[in-house]
Amino acid sequence: MKPNPRFLNQPKNFWANVRIISEKNGYTVRGKGQIKVPAADEVVSTLSKLGLGTSHICNQNGKLTPMGSLLIDYFKFRADKLNREVEPNLMDANAARDLFDRKRDELKPSCPLPMNKQKGTKKAHAYLTGLVNMIVEANAQGFGCNYDPGELTTVTRNDAPLRTLARRVDGCFPSTVNPVAVWEIKEYYYTTTFGSRVADGVYESLLDGMELEELRENEHIEVKHYLMVDAHYTWWSCGRSYLCRIFDMLHMGYVDEVLFGKEVVERLPALVGEWVRRARKLGLKPEQA
Repeated sequence: MKPNPRFLNQPKNFWANVRIISEKNGYTVRGKGQIKVPAADEVVSTLSKLGLGTSHICNQNGKLTPMGSLLIDYFKFRADKLNREVEPNLMDANAARDLFDRKRDELKPSCPLPMNKQKGTKKAHAYLTGLVNMIVEANAQGFGCNYDPGELTTVTRNDAPLRTLARRVDGCFPSTVNPVAVWEIKEYYYTTTFGSRVADGVYESLLDGMELEELRENEHIEVKHYLMVDAHYTWWSCGRSYLCRIFDMLHMGYVDEVLFGKEVVERLPALVGEWVRRARKLGLKPEQA
């Protein structure tokens, strides 16, 4: 999923309103399994109860201001996209395994296909990670890829480190030094609750995005940043509010695209093609990767 240009790069105070209104008014419709769209009067009431001003939302006659109208439109857009497009793309373990098996038979990969960290009957391949690795390899046109960086990502200038990210990401193309693209993968097929570990995964991607934003704004160097997530029960049944946070993060510009579940099969080949073209434009060659 790509961000909607209408909501991309809104000022920070717009997102301050999105966050506080969502948090206090609720992200979901209880008992209905749907993302909530607050009405204008609910937004005003929520802010008023917090002792906050509402003149930026509506005027004295009750008419929405431009920001108020944009906020309501964003809440409607977020709910529509998550309810109609994201939820159907999220897979359970069985669906993910079937898709993984089909793509492995089709692509016959030589890239790493790691196992998950479960034990006993839940021990299996990390299906989403395996799908991502296979699709990257199949579309990389000879370029290398670091599928499991065991080191921090570094961007250089004149062969000296310019920025080093605080965290190890889940994948770098073509390498951890001066990558064209980096990504995080959050697959939780066997969790039974939405725990702090899952929540931390969202905020880790936010941290990466903030560091890459600073690099882009101050050094004019762009590294594409992606997030891939899956597990219907974890993200939809338990964690819809965090899907909203991911959706907000996408439109705040902290991640270039988010791929939900089986969307990796549909969208990732084109993205890898873009990475290859950018790598070539930067003067890299497959044998250098």
